[in-house]
Amino acid sequence: MANSSAKKSSAKANGDDSNNGGNLISLLSKAVTPEFAWSDKDEFLDVIYWMRQILGVVLGLAWGIIPLKGFLGLALFLLVNVAVVYIYYNTFQKVDEEEYGGATEILKEGLMTSFSSFLVAWIILYSALHTESTL
Repeated sequence: MANSSAKKSSAKANGDDSNNGGNLISLLSKAVTPEFAWSDKDEFLDVIYWMRQILGVVLGLAWGIIPLKGFLGLALFLLVNVAVVYIYYNTFQKVDEEEYGGATEILKEGLMTSFSSFLVAWIILYSALHTESTL
């Protein structure tokens, strides 16, 4: 019991509290504010990461419904994903990419996990909608 209260007080001292709803809304409002001055670099990279995860699932669902197959689907995913992130950080947020280690560091933030989410959504939906059952 004493150990859990010590963890809670330590978490509060580090800025973590159990009410992350306010933090999420604050981060979301920063993400949709054009040319926001990001004081915490990790917050901006978190926005890029989660934006990519959502985009990966949405594109996977879209590709499964359309139905796209093969290399064309993979190439279009990578093109759309990278283009959306590039436009977001370069045109909408206008961040200095050198503060984050260059354009490649921003563009590869969360790319592989987004690709995984995309593949799972694409394969499951495509298989469910466009394959014949042999039962």
